Amino acid sequence: MQVLCKSTEGNSEAQCCICGQGFVMFWERQSPAERADTLREMQKTLRNHHRNHPGQQAHPTGGFLVPEWDGPLAFSGAAILGHAPSWAL
Repeated sequence: MQVLCKSTEGNSEAQCCICGQGFVMFWERQSPAERADTLREMQKTLRNHHRNHPGQQAHPTGGFLVPEWDGPLAFSGAAILGHAPSWAL
C-alpha cells in the first residue's frame, strides 16, 4: 500500500517529528491496521530525509511516495486511488 505525501503550509494531516513540516496525504484504500503501519513507515521516511539536512529543506519539494516507488507519481496507486489533484503530483 502506498501514500502520496505533499508538503503544505496550511492544514496538514501529518507532521515531521524533527522539523515540524506538515504534509497532506493521498492514500490507497487501507484498513485501519494498514494505515497505522503506513503512518509509522511515513514517520521513518521523514526522519531519514534528515540524514543530510537539518531543516524543512530535507524533504522533497514535490510529492513523494511511502513506500518509495521508481515510477512517475501520477501512475502510483496512491495518486490514482487516492484521487490526488494535479498540484500534488
